[in-house]
Amino acid sequence: MHASTKIKMTKTLSLTMAIVLLLSAVGFRPNSNITAPINVEELTITQIHTAYKKGMFTSQQLVVAYWERINQFDTQINAITTLNPQAMAIAKALDDEYKRTKVLRPLHGIPIIVKDNINTKGLATTAGALALKDFMPDSDAFVIEKLVKAGAIVIAKSNMAEWAFAPYHSISSTHGATLNPYNLNYVPAGSSGGTGASVAANFGTVGLGTDTGNSIRGPSSHCSLVGFRTTLGLISREGIVPLYLRNDVVGPMCRTVEDATRVMEIMAGYDPKDAITKYSDGKVPKNYTQFLQKNGLKGARIGVFRELSEANPDPEIKALFEKALMDMKAMGATVVEVTVPDFVNLRKNQWCAEFRTDLESFLTTYVKNDTLKTLEDIIRVGTKVKEAADRLTSNAQNKGRAVNPEIECMDAYTDVRRVAFRKAIEDQMNLLKLDAIVYPSWNNKPAEISAYLKNYKGDNSQIIAPHTGQPAFTVPMGFTSGNLPAGLQFLGRMYAEPTLIKLAFAYEQGTKHRVPPTFKSN
Repeated sequence: MHASTKIKMTKTLSLTMAIVLLLSAVGFRPNSNITAPINVEELTITQIHTAYKKGMFTSQQLVVAYWERINQFDTQINAITTLNPQAMAIAKALDDEYKRTKVLRPLHGIPIIVKDNINTKGLATTAGALALKDFMPDSDAFVIEKLVKAGAIVIAKSNMAEWAFAPYHSISSTHGATLNPYNLNYVPAGSSGGTGASVAANFGTVGLGTDTGNSIRGPSSHCSLVGFRTTLGLISREGIVPLYLRNDVVGPMCRTVEDATRVMEIMAGYDPKDAITKYSDGKVPKNYTQFLQKNGLKGARIGVFRELSEANPDPEIKALFEKALMDMKAMGATVVEVTVPDFVNLRKNQWCAEFRTDLESFLTTYVKNDTLKTLEDIIRVGTKVKEAADRLTSNAQNKGRAVNPEIECMDAYTDVRRVAFRKAIEDQMNLLKLDAIVYPSWNNKPAEISAYLKNYKGDNSQIIAPHTGQPAFTVPMGFTSGNLPAGLQFLGRMYAEPTLIKLAFAYEQGTKHRVPPTFKSN
């Protein structure tokens, strides 16, 4: 039996037992006081809050409904790593508060699934690695604090590619391989594939991922979700197990643009523990939901970046992209061809190997284990995933840029190569008066799980936004054969989230490509 299969079987049994024990401990009957079972498929924040106001169900009942769905279907996709044993107590407190105040917080009673590299107090935060399998943070990450204060309930953590190393799969030493809920023979991409698969499968209302190069937008594209990679500096990364902190962002992975906007709105803003967020000062609107405009494409100027979209695309993806351009035109947009001078050279030599520095800082600040202080300690503990082992070795041997190592690796606001790359793109946007640039999030279909390395191609998300710092949102663009989702990506100027919300929302509402996956009954 393959190691990942063994891990999956063990984890499945423990999850099932956890749900039974949790429900038993609180003496909760799943559908007590509900006139009909809760159908959690495609539930939105607005719909849930309407239901709370009408007394249709409570936060506690909703948590149970999601747990039951996880128990029923996660055996097929292996997306959830752990359940929050405090979720029911938190839900009860929120229900009691609402009975008393008749006021709902912005995310009151909204169940959220959190990627396993984001610190959650009292819940294992492993980054999929054996070295962190027993790490239980003693505090929430800054963004989790903000979401919980807004009323969100962390109901579960989700699987990921170990250490967030892989964009092409979500396989970890701690929990094995997550599969694509739309076709179990295919990957959900990485590294936030557990969040992508579980939110797509309706295991929670909303989800959180992290994105160093692709890891929010790739799984969102592969799982028919909306994924926001926001401007570097808009949202704090404090309490996140880093890959390359100079590129890392945290962001929402949701089934709708509206839900993603509501989650992002809570997380945005300055955090003194993450210096890059100082750049967001004066650039964060109090209300992002005002930009949810169905006619947001009317009069918009959209740049088509063929240098990416025509890079050996799968014919079916190309057809979906061309249809997306026609749809945007029909909704009132002007579509303009755009080129970026010297793009081939500007995109080169942007990556910097800073894993050791960032990881060791995290270990010192949060893990505080005398036997786990260095990258060599991590390597000594080991891994069950070959690609993770290779990346750990590479990161132990390399630092900085592969070419021109004398160029200092800085953040998106001060690194000379990053600033030059962004300026070239924004100069063209300004020249052509563009609101955004578009291209497929992936030029190719998801890869088969049995051959993900061989078939990893077409990943457009790695190329621009992680280096320039610009925001990039992916939205469902339709499906190819094999019931495999595809995504359309909108790239904007720095802090142009309001514009991207308008465009993405209008496109989503005008096309309605999102369709939930179907599962075989167990």
